[in-house]
Amino acid sequence: MSFILSAFHFCRAFSHQRMSLAAYCVICCRRIGTSTPPLKSITYWRDIRNIIKFTGSLILGGSLFLTYEILALKKSLTLDTQVVEREKMKSYIYLQTVSLDKRENYGITYQARKELHKAVRKLLATSAKILRGPFADTFTTVDVEDHECAVWLLLRKSQSGDRAARLQAVQEMSETHHWQDYQYRIIAQACDLRTLIGLARSKESDLRFFLPPPPLPSLKEDSSIEEELRQLLASLPQTELDECIQYFTSLALSESSQSLAAQKGGLWCFGGNGLPYAESFGEVPSATVEMFCLEALVKHSEISTHCDKIEANGGLQLLQRLYQLHKDCPKVQRNIMRIVGNMALNEHLHSTIVRSGWVSILAEAMKSQRIMEASHAARTLANLDRETMQEKYQDGVYVLHPQYRTSQPIKADVLFIHGLMGAAFKTWRQQDTEQVLTEKILEDEGRYTTCWPKTWLARDCPALRIISVEYDTSLSDWRTRCPMERKSIAFRSNELLRKLRAAGVGDRPVIWVSHSMGGLLVKKMLLEASKKPEMSAVINNTRGIIFYSVPHHGSHLAEYSVNIRYLLFPSLEVKELSKDSPALKTLQDDFLEFAKDKNFQVLNFVETLPTYIGSMIKLHVVPVESADLGIGDLIPVDVDHLNICKPKKKDAFLYQRTLQFICETLAKDLEN
Repeated sequence: MSFILSAFHFCRAFSHQRMSLAAYCVICCRRIGTSTPPLKSITYWRDIRNIIKFTGSLILGGSLFLTYEILALKKSLTLDTQVVEREKMKSYIYLQTVSLDKRENYGITYQARKELHKAVRKLLATSAKILRGPFADTFTTVDVEDHECAVWLLLRKSQSGDRAARLQAVQEMSETHHWQDYQYRIIAQACDLRTLIGLARSKESDLRFFLPPPPLPSLKEDSSIEEELRQLLASLPQTELDECIQYFTSLALSESSQSLAAQKGGLWCFGGNGLPYAESFGEVPSATVEMFCLEALVKHSEISTHCDKIEANGGLQLLQRLYQLHKDCPKVQRNIMRIVGNMALNEHLHSTIVRSGWVSILAEAMKSQRIMEASHAARTLANLDRETMQEKYQDGVYVLHPQYRTSQPIKADVLFIHGLMGAAFKTWRQQDTEQVLTEKILEDEGRYTTCWPKTWLARDCPALRIISVEYDTSLSDWRTRCPMERKSIAFRSNELLRKLRAAGVGDRPVIWVSHSMGGLLVKKMLLEASKKPEMSAVINNTRGIIFYSVPHHGSHLAEYSVNIRYLLFPSLEVKELSKDSPALKTLQDDFLEFAKDKNFQVLNFVETLPTYIGSMIKLHVVPVESADLGIGDLIPVDVDHLNICKPKKKDAFLYQRTLQFICETLAKDLEN
């Protein structure tokens, strides 16, 4: 009976676990209770074993089941701290909805890169301990994956006190193309002004390094961009200004007032009756008014104190709004770039320009296929970049090569000076023909270029800095942009000389390339520089000059203009080109003696075909005898005056002879 009671108590102890166990115990008890008193030993132990087997199996299975349930519950309630840390790190990063790099994936390549970065990280950490130069505390406590430490290490390196280390860090960043979106955004948000500008001036930089410009402030109620521009212009000082600045300002303010009055339904006369403007007389297109205002702002931005006023009155944001609004109007965008580029000459405004979001706009413009847009952006960024640039590029001075930071040492400068009615870019384009003016060919710079010094010459002579200069000229006072502007060759030469010296011209060997009246400016600049001790470097480093149809002894254009002055009203520049001009003769005599004394190398080209001026006038602008300086080779070319500086193609004689002269004249300097 003691055995029966023990079995019964045992079953009762497990009654709460499984009902099947209790039932089995009851059956066993009944079987034992009803069995005959004399039990055999073998039967007794068999029943015991059966109970133990069943009980053991039940306990083991239950234990395994309970263990599985507990582990599953624990797993579902356990947080992956690494995931949390990664998400925490990403939470403040601006993410694109769609990846910009289709090469990114999480396959074998990603895993291999991850392991490689992990190994590099361990190697760096080990070397740092050995050299007793551990990472900064801010980096040793960052809980990120090992392969992502490269981002933070480059950031730290870009803020090093060592200039060479900073430049190396920016270069490594710009050459990185395998990062994910949020890694580029880490750099964009954490880098300093110096690094951001360096990335914008690096050719291979990914545009994801640059955050979108911050939201622009809303326009005032019942206001327009045109009215905001007018208010900005009116807020600038109006006294003690150059006559042309006063002219552009008054023109812009008067035209904008007229346009705004027309938009609001006309003016009110003394009697109170409405006086609406007639559409054909009173209304001025909004884009025209904006151009007047921008041209006035360009002039104001050449004055440092006015730049401060433009910035203080929200000019940077207003110009950005106008820039985005006129994406299809390159002329408006170029004037805006000129204003920002002039403001960038003032270093105390650099942080404001960067914070306003202009760097991302400039970085995108730098990659434009349009040479003028890219060159204007390059000028502005060069003025912002005080890490690698000592030179400052004032309005009208554009670097065609190199426009990005480069490891290529620059050994000499080549300067391009256009002539009457010319420009810094269009004067030096390839000769226009019907065959090459197709959209398809325009995409191939090897077959057609809108600026051969930037494409052909830069490729053939990468060690050159190529600069093109722009200034306003006109054939007639009727077409002059500023009626009060009477700038003689002497005035312009001093103005350009000052700008070029600020750009570092004279610090290296120099070759001057000029067309038409530009050659007279070069001659005058060199003579003026010879009289000023601070400009002596310009003279000492001048190696040679190329003249494309320069009227050393006067031009038929001046004679023709004088004969029909009742129609043309020749400008001061044209009058100075007349053959009987005393100033022109003095300039020729003085320069010829000076050039012989300094042993300048000279190459002269001259046209042999007449030039069409308008639809009715056909004129041989510079005859052969006038293009003869008196020293150097004189080469006649069967083209007109406009095309004498525009080669038909890269292997044309005109370009190849120019290239040969540059290479031979600078041979010793380029070898050193």
